[in-house]
Amino acid sequence: MHTDFDRCYRAVQAKDARFDGWFVIAVLSTGIYCRPSCPVRPPLARNMRFYPTAAAAQRGGFRACKRCRPDASPGSPEWNVRGDVVARTMRLIADGVVDREGVAGLAARLGYTARQLERLTQAELGATPLALARAQRTQIARVLIETTEMPISDVAFAAGFSSIRQFNDTVRTVCDMSPTMLRRRARARDGGDALAGAGAMSLRLPVRTPFAYEGLFGHLAATAVPGVEEVRDGTYRRTMRLPHGSAVVGLTPHPDHVRCRLVVDEFRDVSAAIARCRRLLDLDADPEAVVEALGADDHLAPLVTKAPGQRIPRTVDEHELAVRVVLGQQVSTAAARTHAARLVSAYGDSVSDSAGGLTHLFPSVAQLSDIDRRHLAFPASRQRTLTGLIAALSTAEVVLDSGCDWQAARQQLLALPGIGPWTSEMIAMRGLGDPDAFPATDLGVAAAAGHIGLPSAPKPLSEHARAWRPWRSYATQHLWTALDHAVNQWPPKEK
Repeated sequence: MHTDFDRCYRAVQAKDARFDGWFVIAVLSTGIYCRPSCPVRPPLARNMRFYPTAAAAQRGGFRACKRCRPDASPGSPEWNVRGDVVARTMRLIADGVVDREGVAGLAARLGYTARQLERLTQAELGATPLALARAQRTQIARVLIETTEMPISDVAFAAGFSSIRQFNDTVRTVCDMSPTMLRRRARARDGGDALAGAGAMSLRLPVRTPFAYEGLFGHLAATAVPGVEEVRDGTYRRTMRLPHGSAVVGLTPHPDHVRCRLVVDEFRDVSAAIARCRRLLDLDADPEAVVEALGADDHLAPLVTKAPGQRIPRTVDEHELAVRVVLGQQVSTAAARTHAARLVSAYGDSVSDSAGGLTHLFPSVAQLSDIDRRHLAFPASRQRTLTGLIAALSTAEVVLDSGCDWQAARQQLLALPGIGPWTSEMIAMRGLGDPDAFPATDLGVAAAAGHIGLPSAPKPLSEHARAWRPWRSYATQHLWTALDHAVNQWPPKEK
């Protein structure tokens, strides 16, 4: 989009917040870059340059605007819609792969050499993977500086910097202020909103509006696995396994943001934890595009109009989601929770949760690799499906992560015994974030389709759904909202 000067200029003139995260505007006369909705008077057109990412603007010698804080905007929805190598790269960078494995490790995951990957990102994004990761570190650092009481030294390592000096120099270059000055300025501006304590913090996760969070949080609440997830005082809480330890996160929805209260074992995991929370809640989606596309269908239009801004309930761990989808084959939501809880109790690592009732992490595929079938209270055929999936994930015969190829993952899944279109599409939609997945054989989808006058049989429904591309996952979520089911209740009803 950044290459269309007229379109970008109109967005800046209108101060349209919908375009925040799509691109940044660099101002030649001041040397700063801003989000499109920056409240200051727009500069003259001849003084504007548009960049696809903050990293590209920083490489051009521009520093972040102190007024609009462009690093506090939602991420670009483009990386969640596209399945090409650049989009997969951005998703992996967001998960902190560059910080943990370097550019070489990132390239290896994608099947490219480091040099090839650098050429691709430089050509499209104006920055190398290392520069993109650096910009992300700065963004996370600024969020932690301004919204928590973490010691500045802890912020540096939590954001992924290797040294205090590198951290200080980068923040000064990008923000034109020292970390201490940034914190002091933030406190003067809003008085702070931090949760003090070792490893504990309170963050505000930005979201594009409209934000119909009831279906999203209702689904997470209805499918919550005891011990791993819970709803407490209007907050969805869960445990997470992270690269260097574990975390407990509480997520409270609001019309224009999500309040995130996070406790981590290791500060180095903060960046990954935030990225996974955003992915779980699908916060970087483009609701306006979805509304425009799906609202054109006469059958879907009433559902879209009733609750625009639906999000897909996703996951913090692709392997966990895949296991849970198989556990949910041909059973009710309550039965799937029971099966999952049994595995959690038998194989999951224990965690401490002083603020609630969470007790375990969901077991990893390594922990489930020697699963005892006495813990699997369902037919032998589905037991074989589950153990086959676990084995395939353990050996990387099936690759499911934030940067995997969606279509390749589908083919790998479908090659396993007992995994059909419903399972592969549910994993693609909720586990991998493919916006165009469509579980046409889902009973809830069929029931909802029939309720609004659409064919309920999978084949004719799939034919009709072609008009919804590339937003069929969101069409699925809208269809689910037509049902009288616990997944649409937030806060959940007392049992």
